Amino acid sequence: MRFRQTKKQIRHAAVALVASLAAASAAHAGNWCEGGVWVDAMLGSYHINPDPNTHFEQFNPGLGVECWLNNQWAVTAGGFRNSLRRPSYYGGGVWAPEFAHWGIVRIAAIGGIISGYNYGNWGLGRNHTIGPVVAPIVMVDYKRVGANFIVIPPIPSDNLPFTIGFQVKVKF
Repeated sequence: MRFRQTKKQIRHAAVALVASLAAASAAHAGNWCEGGVWVDAMLGSYHINPDPNTHFEQFNPGLGVECWLNNQWAVTAGGFRNSLRRPSYYGGGVWAPEFAHWGIVRIAAIGGIISGYNYGNWGLGRNHTIGPVVAPIVMVDYKRVGANFIVIPPIPSDNLPFTIGFQVKVKF
């Protein structure tokens, strides 16, 4: 049974990778991602002061795409297995103002929606598992490679503490 689930996850990851690369190619062809297209690989997370009785998953594989409209604005979407061992999908906008850019390091903010968490009465969708997200990001980019450190706010209805997500990325 476990092998079947692993095989299914690998198949889904392969489909997501092909879709991400196709989206990156289409975005460049449309010339509306003038600032570049990055493909992100979500790798893991670190939970700050979690409840000792909870066991969060630190390895969170996933894929995403950033379409930079210019040097300050991007649209982003992707999916990953979250710390609660559930699938999560996100979409939104990224703002990385020029005044918060120092060499290879820049500070940005993401705002959008994310699924896979219990948002209680203020969540959307089936079982209230879709909700808003606003989070600061520290981006480190060098030529065509980079990393994102995303500070995810707590979600009290799921007992999820502040979390730092880690992504690596490649520019196409």
